[in-house]
Amino acid sequence: MTALVLIALLAQAGPKPTDATAEQQARIGEYGPDNAIVIVYEDGGSLWMKRKGEDARPAGEARFTPCCLEIGTLKIARRPDPAAPGQTFRIQTLKPMDALRAEAASAQPPGQPKDLRKPDLVELDKLDKTIRLDIRYATTNNFMGAAFYTQPRAFLQRPAAMAALRAHRKLKPYGFGLLIHDGYRPWAVTKMFWEATPPAQRGFVANPASGSKHNRGCAVDLSMYDLAAGQPVEMPSGYDEFSDRAFAAYPGGTSLQRWRREMLRWAMESEGFEVNPSEWWHFDYKDWKLYPVLNVPFEKLSHK
Repeated sequence: MTALVLIALLAQAGPKPTDATAEQQARIGEYGPDNAIVIVYEDGGSLWMKRKGEDARPAGEARFTPCCLEIGTLKIARRPDPAAPGQTFRIQTLKPMDALRAEAASAQPPGQPKDLRKPDLVELDKLDKTIRLDIRYATTNNFMGAAFYTQPRAFLQRPAAMAALRAHRKLKPYGFGLLIHDGYRPWAVTKMFWEATPPAQRGFVANPASGSKHNRGCAVDLSMYDLAAGQPVEMPSGYDEFSDRAFAAYPGGTSLQRWRREMLRWAMESEGFEVNPSEWWHFDYKDWKLYPVLNVPFEKLSHK
């Protein structure tokens, strides 16, 4: 590793922090009503409290019970987590899957300019055997609880794929590898996501009327795994969680979780990707506008 790479990492994420204690982790979370949420988080080995728009203050002055945060005589109820650690966030879909599939199959993607680049989709795990896949949409382990792909594969346009490979190799000296959840996504799947998602939650899914960066093969959903342990690392939220905890700048969780999130962001953004502010796992490649919206199923894509 070069000195410049190390300096860049330290500027982005800082030195690796120690993990929060089990007692601290049991108290970390959100408390209070929608209009006055208190975030309790760990930073520098201590617990802190923060309301939106206010400065943080030490949480040592508060008392914690299984259901409440008590500050003096004030009791603030704990908010239920959108998804417990290790569990998958789910939505209440607006339509049954059979109807969604039929509607998407009969619909057409938006029209495209004729001067866009010719697609050249590359399969990510073929570039480096240590890039791991956890393709949630090929399983029922996703926010809709249904399988959308018949094959657990991940593709990106060649320049984006090579950039992801470089990011993966940047993380290796720190003991991490990329864990891919999704890459190129056929337009029909984006159509199903949109039609199934309640309007209040559609900020977390793309509008099929314009097509998504995933449909262009220039967006990737990913996390990291520990190379030595072979296990996914913990982040401030789970993948595809429709909540503030998914935001790239969410202040909650633990120092170690946020540090890992920044490590991933540093590696990806240093190679031409940009994080989605609402989803720490979602990165868009810089040239996405140059590619057309695609609706080709995985079965018709070659292994290359």
